[in-house]
Amino acid sequence: MTATTNLTNHFLIAMPSLADPNFSRTVTYICEHSDAGAMGIVISRMSDLQLADILAQMGIEPARPETAEIPVYNGGPVQGERGFVLHSGARRWDSTLPITDEVSITTSRDILEAVARGDGPEDFLIALGYAGWQAGQLETELADNAWLAGPADLGILYHTPSSDRWQAAASLLGIDMNLLGDHVGHA
Repeated sequence: MTATTNLTNHFLIAMPSLADPNFSRTVTYICEHSDAGAMGIVISRMSDLQLADILAQMGIEPARPETAEIPVYNGGPVQGERGFVLHSGARRWDSTLPITDEVSITTSRDILEAVARGDGPEDFLIALGYAGWQAGQLETELADNAWLAGPADLGILYHTPSSDRWQAAASLLGIDMNLLGDHVGHA
């Protein structure tokens, strides 16, 4: 992988040997990757919170009981109190950054109000915090075999159970993570 490879809209799949507790056995969706660094959302680690907890803090009442039970993910170790919504659709909110034609990220209150009303995007994932890499850091970690990288899959992002996302993302690359050891050696 060269420094010029852009990993925006890719999955980063933690290798079994990655011991960092923030990323062990995780899948991270890369929202932005440039010469300045990278930013992503961990999509495979649910927090202990549900959307009801977030909405209550914001004074928003969910219209339907099942909305309150939507899981909130641990998006990464940076700014763990800040909310991010990865979502489908062309609709734009107050603070939306399109990633692809099919995926955007929004950080504004209005999208949570829409979700609470039942008028939000069709597919979405809500996370607190994000993962960030300084210029060249992600490329170094990839060279050190900490991660596998491959194109993102919307089915895995929105519909695969979180506990299955690590293996499912690796399977897109033809890799069975259960067959890889926890230690990577270099010849």
